[in-house]
Amino acid sequence: MDPVRGAERVTTTDPVTELLPEHLLREIRERAADVDRENRFFAEDFEALRGIGYLRMLVPEEFGGLGFTLEQASRAQRRLAGAAPATALGINMHHVIVGIGYTLHLRGDERARRIFEDAVAGHVFAFGISEAGNDSVLFDATTRAEPVAEGWRLHGTKIFTSLSPRWTRLLVHARTPGETGLDAPEDGAARLVVGLLTRHDHRDAVPGVQTRADWDALGMRASQSCTTVLDGALLREADLLTTTPVGPNPDPVVWGIFGCFELLLASVYTGIADRAIEVAAGIVCSRRSLARDAPYSDDPDIRRHIARAGVLRDGVELQLRQLCADVDALGTGHEVAHGARWFILFSGVKHRATEAAREVVDLALRASGGSQYRTGSELERLYRDVLAGMYHPSDEESVHAAAATALLGPVSG
Repeated sequence: MDPVRGAERVTTTDPVTELLPEHLLREIRERAADVDRENRFFAEDFEALRGIGYLRMLVPEEFGGLGFTLEQASRAQRRLAGAAPATALGINMHHVIVGIGYTLHLRGDERARRIFEDAVAGHVFAFGISEAGNDSVLFDATTRAEPVAEGWRLHGTKIFTSLSPRWTRLLVHARTPGETGLDAPEDGAARLVVGLLTRHDHRDAVPGVQTRADWDALGMRASQSCTTVLDGALLREADLLTTTPVGPNPDPVVWGIFGCFELLLASVYTGIADRAIEVAAGIVCSRRSLARDAPYSDDPDIRRHIARAGVLRDGVELQLRQLCADVDALGTGHEVAHGARWFILFSGVKHRATEAAREVVDLALRASGGSQYRTGSELERLYRDVLAGMYHPSDEESVHAAAATALLGPVSG
């Protein structure tokens, strides 16, 4: 009986748990070990997620999507990563590109429409930004953009292209040569072009685009983040999203890429931390110490390991939720005035999330006993997967360099 006379029961539902129910997560988790061992793409997971509309999560309802906020999408990715980290990481890159549209839409920018329409039409976005040796990442490029009548011919190599087996839209950036003439910038400086290479179906060959079947990594194996070689690939004028100066800048497209990449990536690794704590807690509560004749969950050292893991995870969770909510507030009239600090906040939370997740998995292994050291145990796989976090931009060096510049100014001389 309702304790309040005459009151109606109010049932609240969480769209994240409705979208990703426990039975679906169990199915995905049960496949994860085999997919990892066989080093193949998460094809079954992909089709299951596509079937529930997961790829339209960040598309507003008026465009035919699910209308999730970034904070909700972050929680969804965290929940998915607890079942299959590599699946979550791979599909993360699609959400980053749709997230650009989401943040543009919050700003009232019409460029969002094209991204939303493609997503609703079933296109799959991938992230072709990372380049070997390019520690400026989004703010410069080693890939060259040669101007032609139809747009630009691209020449370069992109690494870590997750969703290589499935993309139909590939976000790329490239550096133009210095420009001269009436329409050139006053300084004639090189610029960056950012746009979407397109193919109609993931099985189609695209002239000037070669995917190398070279993904055989330590962890995150199911993401199939293969190398993409661009040898004259055409970026059409119609597929351009923006052009920017070389170097950090507040361009809304660049801002959306940077912010969504860092926050959704932090969500995936926080999901790994969630699962590591869950697995370790289950193990220590079910095992008994022969010497103490008591469950290992009573052991003070093991309790300290698990407690430390929980404290680390909880601290990141609060930061992640708040910064996602700050992005969601764009265009509402209640924006948070982070100003030039946005980029440092984005990269900082990614760095703290990935480092915390690595320590959490380490603590979970320490608490769980030697059985988890065996190949094929879940914590063994989480241990390999979580290591990838140190390689995603922004890495530790660039995070600290940016923070030092913000606090101390540029290095003199």
